[in-house]
Amino acid sequence: MSRIIEFIKDWMLPIAIVAGIVICLILNYIIPSSSGAEPAFSRFAKDVQPVMVAIMLFLQFNKVSPKDLRFKKWHFLVLALQMGAFVTLSLLAIALPEGEARILVECAMLCFVCPTAAAAGVITDKLGGSLSDAVTYVVIINIFAALVIPLVIPLVHPVEGVTFGTRFIAICKRVFPLLVFPLLLAWLIRYTWKKLHDRLVGIAGWAFYIWGFTLCLSIYLATKALIGSGISLWGALLIGIVSMLCTLIQFVAGRKIGRYMCKDTNPKVRRADAITAGQALGQKNSGFLIWLGYSWMTPVSSVAGGLYSIWQNLVNSRELYEQRHHHE
Repeated sequence: MSRIIEFIKDWMLPIAIVAGIVICLILNYIIPSSSGAEPAFSRFAKDVQPVMVAIMLFLQFNKVSPKDLRFKKWHFLVLALQMGAFVTLSLLAIALPEGEARILVECAMLCFVCPTAAAAGVITDKLGGSLSDAVTYVVIINIFAALVIPLVIPLVHPVEGVTFGTRFIAICKRVFPLLVFPLLLAWLIRYTWKKLHDRLVGIAGWAFYIWGFTLCLSIYLATKALIGSGISLWGALLIGIVSMLCTLIQFVAGRKIGRYMCKDTNPKVRRADAITAGQALGQKNSGFLIWLGYSWMTPVSSVAGGLYSIWQNLVNSRELYEQRHHHE
């Protein structure tokens, strides 16, 4: 039994990925559509996922004090890389004619500009990175994404009658409630109800398992979006390659930036900064990525979000496996 538990701990994220895909395939291709099971589960996934994310963040935020949030040099270099790549790819997309090449560039645009997942701190903490530094970057990149995306997207995909304010409000409604409310509630409890706060800190580790369940629902929705996109196998393969390259580039670049910008000679501090910067740049809010592609770009580009979610969580799974066995 202990071996089974250890296996689940090591490979929970791949298990969640496979479970999400299998559930989607069963509901779409095996269970008759007349049963209504697929629409019911889709509604359940869409309604429950944000609630689980909010709970997960609330548990994690109880470990972070307001005074722990501070800017670090790597925050600004990672931000510059992320925004610079997005603007450069946007200019390339504008120069390209409509077609497959432009769609692939749009997919890369989305993979770079997508803000860090609000839950990135869960994995960062598990890997030995800095939870507070991860949370700080989550706040920074979400603010910049809300400002930059509405300015750049109209140049690539102009839509008559849709203003900067409309896009800005839509993005804020999408990302800020799940980020701000759990943070403020956690800090309110920290300073008004110390006993409850201490208990919540004691169970903060459960956020990792909630993330596993949430990931299963996320992969289910991503697979459903992929099936419903009508994209060809060749098109899906090309988008898969682009999203995989974007995933690996950002995880590796983030780690290198974090290590390079850390001037502390302590190897543990350097490693923590490398881990945190890698997760901050590499781990994306894939649900936001899918929504952004479907709502404001060529709809098929939203497939990149579902595939990115798979790649990033395979990377996370490998990192967690190596971390656990390194300690052992």
